[in-house]
Amino acid sequence: MRGPHNIWRLIRTGATFERTGAMGVILDALEAPRSVRIAFRTLVYPFRWLGIEGDPTMPPAPRALSALGPAYIKFGQILSTRPDVVGIEIANQLRVLQDKLPPFGIEKAKTQIESELRLSVDEVFSEFSAPVAAASIAQVHRARRADNGQLVAVKVLRPGIERAFRTDIDAFYFMAHSIETLSPASRRLRPRDVIAHFESVVMGELDLRLESAAASEFAANTAGDDGFQLPSIVWGLSGRRVMTMSWAEGISLGDNEKLDAAGHDRVALSERVLQLFLNHALRDGFFHADMHQGNLKVAANGDIIAYDFGIMGHIDEYTRRVYAEILYGFIRRDYKRVAEVHFEAGYVPADRDVDAFARALRAVGEPIFGMDASHISMARLLSYLFEVTERFGMETRTELILLQRTMVVVEGVARSLNPHMNIWDTAKPVVEDYIKTSIGPRAAIRDLMQTARVLARFGPRLPTLVEAALVRQAEEEVCRRASKWRGRIGWALGGACVAAAVATVLASLA
Repeated sequence: MRGPHNIWRLIRTGATFERTGAMGVILDALEAPRSVRIAFRTLVYPFRWLGIEGDPTMPPAPRALSALGPAYIKFGQILSTRPDVVGIEIANQLRVLQDKLPPFGIEKAKTQIESELRLSVDEVFSEFSAPVAAASIAQVHRARRADNGQLVAVKVLRPGIERAFRTDIDAFYFMAHSIETLSPASRRLRPRDVIAHFESVVMGELDLRLESAAASEFAANTAGDDGFQLPSIVWGLSGRRVMTMSWAEGISLGDNEKLDAAGHDRVALSERVLQLFLNHALRDGFFHADMHQGNLKVAANGDIIAYDFGIMGHIDEYTRRVYAEILYGFIRRDYKRVAEVHFEAGYVPADRDVDAFARALRAVGEPIFGMDASHISMARLLSYLFEVTERFGMETRTELILLQRTMVVVEGVARSLNPHMNIWDTAKPVVEDYIKTSIGPRAAIRDLMQTARVLARFGPRLPTLVEAALVRQAEEEVCRRASKWRGRIGWALGGACVAAAVATVLASLA
């Protein structure tokens, strides 16, 4: 770590948080004790004038992060997926970060492309526009291929963005360490682990080959989904710093006036966007984790088009089954089964009372089901569920956080299209279908066949593997006992030496 740089960045960050009013919000989210609050305010307030004022129309937390630059904006976006860390209220506020920054010049973009692809932009593209969108990490240009006339979107990383992010990530680690040192209570939120998660996400986004691969896998999984399409990757014109894909032409899913003018059925679109997400999450275990209106369009034929694959979610088969059973239990209002699923999955400690947990879940679900369809909210359900599970000792399930956050975002998109949408009625057929195919008798037979196939692969080696495992276990037991006896012998020899020394001293005195 570079001390002087990190100390200066820490001062500038603290001053900006104090000046924008975000300092108090963050300390509240961390549940910092009064002594820590006083210490932070005392240290930061004299430097308040060094802080950046930011946009006064924004809430304090996103205002401070957007003022501090690209890395902080991206950090805020990722924190918006972690309500377990910052709380649901701040997570919702951070979702307003639009990641809009001034674009860099078209000549710099061309230089980046030519350096990466080792091809002349003017030879490859017959048309190449000014930036049509600019974000913290990259910007997008509209272009036309010279060889076949295909209209494409060319995504180009900002010049020097890797170095800038690494510098700020270095400072983030320094800040996390400082927070943990000054506020031991904050350690339960694992600030350094949060920074490590941020680093892994950002380093992935800084290699556009990984985003291209994610888009390709997503397209393969969803090829048979009616009413859904994705841009195709042009692999020959893509690399680490450049990604080229077919142009997605359509109306933004957030522009209701244009959707109505074009004759699109917003009720059908609202149901489809929710069911598509649930299908991708439950059926494939691989889903678009940033499905807000800015990343969704409606084609002329009514298909939903998704793009921007920088943040994708993945959940394994077992977690998908647990999540489906929890959703299905709430849909059927079978709170005892929802409670049992939590215990079976090990989410809630086994020493807790399953019946008490079921009653707590009923207190979560029943008030929501009693509401009018337009007020039934998945966001509200998940918020209450967080509170109840925490009270019963459930640790944060990081594999579910991104899934739950995306579910809330998708619900918001669906409701913006149809405020009277019934979330449960729309989700029910997808969840029921998954339950039938993945948890019933057919699924059990399929699991047994899969186990048999795995055993068959190792069949001839199984006796050797079992024998080796037993020998290794026996060796470990022998080593453990030998270590135990070595300790006893050591104590005995030590005692004998001490006794001999004492006897010698006594003899000399005599």
